[in-house]
Amino acid sequence: MTTNGSHRIKAVFFDLYNTLARFWPPREEIQAQACAEFGYTVTAEGIARGYLRADAFMSRENARGQVQRRSAAEQLAFFTEYERLILEGAGVEAPPSVAGRIWERVREIPYGMALFDDVGDTLPRLRASGYVVGVITNMASTGAQVASDLGLDAWTDFVVTSGEVGIGKPHPPIYLAALARANAGPSETVMVGDSVTGDVEGSMAVGIAPVYMNRYPDVPPEEAPPEWVPTVHDLAGVEGLLRGGW
Repeated sequence: MTTNGSHRIKAVFFDLYNTLARFWPPREEIQAQACAEFGYTVTAEGIARGYLRADAFMSRENARGQVQRRSAAEQLAFFTEYERLILEGAGVEAPPSVAGRIWERVREIPYGMALFDDVGDTLPRLRASGYVVGVITNMASTGAQVASDLGLDAWTDFVVTSGEVGIGKPHPPIYLAALARANAGPSETVMVGDSVTGDVEGSMAVGIAPVYMNRYPDVPPEEAPPEWVPTVHDLAGVEGLLRGGW
């Protein structure tokens, strides 16, 4: 591989949520507002800890069967448990009936997604260095819509979504679709993401080298990746690995 000088890596794939983008306003503020309306006081650290627990649950459930393709009743049950785990991580013991109501309130509060501050600098540098930059996300929207909504059009080569492929991470088809778009083989590719099940184990299953992203290093992860998997806390860490001649 000579595309990137001495590098053998041709393509770098990124997860979206908690890797390139986050909720805005921050999810801690949204949860705190919703919880306060039900008489609960939570801390930002507690909510961050709860989200790690809940997101690990989501990854395991997506491995079992895509949440977004389940019936309305099944999705309600899932997100009730998802919210209960967030609250549990924050030290709040709420019954499922209350957790479900808090989740519905969270959904009513206006919020969107915003890119982390390092995305606008790092992704263009990676592309200028010759890497194919792709995004793989379990979202129902099309890749073109996700890229347009977040302003990723000029900074990535493509976005692949579970809505387009029909199944998401950790299942192989979405990774294989991204490899085809990148015209790259698994051994020429790196996947960066915050989910052990969806990003680390999912990419390993098709032969792609994983990098674990932990944007919240002060909060112990619910699931830790294998010791040999590199852990980074920002995109500078990814650049450092690539410069090291991976």
